[in-house]
Amino acid sequence: MARIAGVNIPTNKRVEIALTYIHGIGHTKAKEICSKVGIPAERRVSELTESEVIHIREAIDADYMVEGDLRRMVGMNIKRLQDLSAYRGIRHRKGLPVRGQRTHTNARTRKGKAKPIAGRKGIQ
Repeated sequence: MARIAGVNIPTNKRVEIALTYIHGIGHTKAKEICSKVGIPAERRVSELTESEVIHIREAIDADYMVEGDLRRMVGMNIKRLQDLSAYRGIRHRKGLPVRGQRTHTNARTRKGKAKPIAGRKGIQ
């Protein structure tokens, strides 16, 4: 099992897909990394040599912010908005949608499970 950026990537998947298991690397960046290192798209992680894994690791470290650093940066950005009492920061603090979505209905992913309101059933 190859370990890149502190993540054990799955061995039986293609390199392009396995790299997306790293936080901060999607399909596009994974394709860029593979082409930069010179690994064919159909190659599996189990077929990689140790030197190829090292090349991938170095390419990621040099050019991309991933995993812990990225999570820390995003968290600090959110904290900055909250400290400023910016509208977006207040929405983050309250656990409501931040990007202008409606909340009268829907928004259950951010708001959590619906809470029943006592005495609400008979009101029309």
